[in-house]
Amino acid sequence: MDAANFKRIPRHVGVIPDGNRRWAVNHGMGKECGYEWGIEPGFQMYEMLRDLGVEELTLYGFTIDNTKRPAKQKRAFQDACVKAVEQLSREDAELLVVGNHNSAAFPKELIPYRVRRSFGKGGVKVNFLVNYGWDWDLHNPGGLASADISPMDLIIRWGGRTRLSGFLPVQSVYADFYTLPELWPDFSREQLYRALLWYQNQDVTKGG
Repeated sequence: MDAANFKRIPRHVGVIPDGNRRWAVNHGMGKECGYEWGIEPGFQMYEMLRDLGVEELTLYGFTIDNTKRPAKQKRAFQDACVKAVEQLSREDAELLVVGNHNSAAFPKELIPYRVRRSFGKGGVKVNFLVNYGWDWDLHNPGGLASADISPMDLIIRWGGRTRLSGFLPVQSVYADFYTLPELWPDFSREQLYRALLWYQNQDVTKGG
């Protein structure tokens, strides 16, 4: 499919890539192994959305609450976030990492990306939420910590859960929310198309 197959394309898509740990257990691995398997699906999706003309993409890396998990899992999702950024640096994109960088849980390798940086020819704005917390965002002394992220049009959550889990509360106020039952490492083109086709028929009045 290409943009001509859709009557409207969301300008900004938010993604909650859930189910990595469950996927790993289902495949006979330790829970911590699932995070690395979630990196490549993110790039497949990024390329699809870029080609469709989506202008901005926000992904959940990990939350402040996630850091309460066992140390082995914590190291695994921190490492996966760093690897994802290293790989993105070889694409055409504009990256911003948002999260509590004053915490030891925030990977030091990502500190330079707290200000949006352009890779290659630039292009899609990619926002990566790392060590992010909704209350940290809202109560940042300097104002909204995620102020450089625009309102989302569509949020897609993999893994079957039907909650936002604190995902950008300000930017999600009028976003349509679609849940997929498949676990994130099992990402396929068909799943993304399913969400985008559903989005075609949603109300866009924003309360008006």
